[in-house]
Amino acid sequence: MKSLLITGSTRGIGLEITKKLWVEDNDISSFILLNRDCALSEHIAHELEAENPYNKKVSFYIADLGDAEAVVMTVEKIINKHEKVDVLINCAGFTDPQPIQQVSSRNLHNTFQINFFSPYIIIRNLLRAGNSFTHIVNIASTAGITGRSGWTAYSASKAAIINFSDALREELDIFSTRVICLSPGRCATDLRKILAPDEDPNSIMQPSNVADIVSIMLSKEGRFIDTNNIVVRQ
Repeated sequence: MKSLLITGSTRGIGLEITKKLWVEDNDISSFILLNRDCALSEHIAHELEAENPYNKKVSFYIADLGDAEAVVMTVEKIINKHEKVDVLINCAGFTDPQPIQQVSSRNLHNTFQINFFSPYIIIRNLLRAGNSFTHIVNIASTAGITGRSGWTAYSASKAAIINFSDALREELDIFSTRVICLSPGRCATDLRKILAPDEDPNSIMQPSNVADIVSIMLSKEGRFIDTNNIVVRQ
């Protein structure tokens, strides 16, 4: 049986992926959830434990992915306790959309730290510890394919994770690791509300739709689907 590490699992797409994989009859038996919000983690823990048809186990780790040192320390704790991570899903995301002339260095750095450098650090440090993955799923965005006005930092960080996934796919092929990059289009998440505050969330794709695609990609049938950047949109 496999262990799963997922970031950003208390909101939006990450939450829906967690809930879907939790109740499915799959080969994931241990869930390692990395978030920054302790209260939400406790709430999710109760929700998962209330419906656990396959007797899966869950562990929570609290860390601010905007803090590189905290990410390093948390990965070390995970390695020491769980020994291995079979499936990694990098789902945590951040944006503070501003016109380019107003974007501060701190804003740019924080966006890249959460959206790109944290996934990079998690993967790198797990590999350095001798970990081997069966799957790595990086959640990017269509904004990383075509840049959007006012979203410069966010678009650039998502473009970075798309290209990182391409390079990682080739580099980890020797270990038979499937590196999957998903680029959701408009999706009704809290992050989307920041990017498009006037949009009706019921008129666009839902986080559960993306979770369905992740489930398929992790299934036996998923190996027949090309893992190059996959666009998911309504």
